[in-house]
Amino acid sequence: MKFLRSLLPSILVLGASVAQAASLWNFDEAIISVTSKGNVGGGLKDKLSDHAPLTKPVEFGAQDTLKIIITATENGKTKRPHQAFLLLRDQDTGLETTFPFTMKDTGKGKVDFQQKDLPIQLLKSSQPLRATLLLGSFGTAQAFSNHVFNLDVKLDQNVPLPQYEKPLRYGKLAEIHHIFKADPKSPPVVISLFFVLAVLATVPILFGAWAYLGANINHLSKATAAAPISHGLFFSSIICMEGVFFLYYYKWTLFKMLPVAGVIGLVSFLSGSKALSEVQSRRLAGER
Repeated sequence: MKFLRSLLPSILVLGASVAQAASLWNFDEAIISVTSKGNVGGGLKDKLSDHAPLTKPVEFGAQDTLKIIITATENGKTKRPHQAFLLLRDQDTGLETTFPFTMKDTGKGKVDFQQKDLPIQLLKSSQPLRATLLLGSFGTAQAFSNHVFNLDVKLDQNVPLPQYEKPLRYGKLAEIHHIFKADPKSPPVVISLFFVLAVLATVPILFGAWAYLGANINHLSKATAAAPISHGLFFSSIICMEGVFFLYYYKWTLFKMLPVAGVIGLVSFLSGSKALSEVQSRRLAGER
């Protein structure tokens, strides 16, 4: 009696394991149909078996629509699986594609597609595609995965097969050799000489205007004697600034010209202030 009592839990566990192992997914009914555009009522209609594929391949033309309607079950009871797919496999290359079923809570579901929905690689298959029905869900129930039929794709010989386009993939690309724009060049020498001569032509006009307005050259000695450094630096800075502009035009870059122009401009400002102060003192003294 004690032996039977000790053996009873093991028997219960074994029975639960057997019942759990026997739990599996299947389908109660599955109907496949192939209809052609403009051919109402014609085409193929057959039932799929859960243990043996159809004896003849299902012909699938360019204008056909294939539809499968199933009723999924778990342990003989209709139930909606978490995953339900029709898998098509190329028997030559092993390439696969799947079409998901649209399932309801009652366990009924359907899938339909046309030839244009198949990948280009499967359209080029030399053998009928192997169709497998997949049903599964969470839990311990064994999933269903059986070969149900073969799909013979019949291409339209009058329509060229679409070409395969390589998908965009991120990765290392070929080295890029940058071609930078050439540095800007100076205008033609003829144009530059024209404007240089135009500027130099204004110098005599400037001196003539000074003479006409009564410029007093005699004060030059007094100015240089009173503030020789200021007048000398101011006049030299003006000449140097013109030289900087010439070098910038000829070969200097902007970043090389700006620091030099800044220093010369500071010298011009300081020396010019002193030089103008000296000129103002002579004007206040009544010297013209």
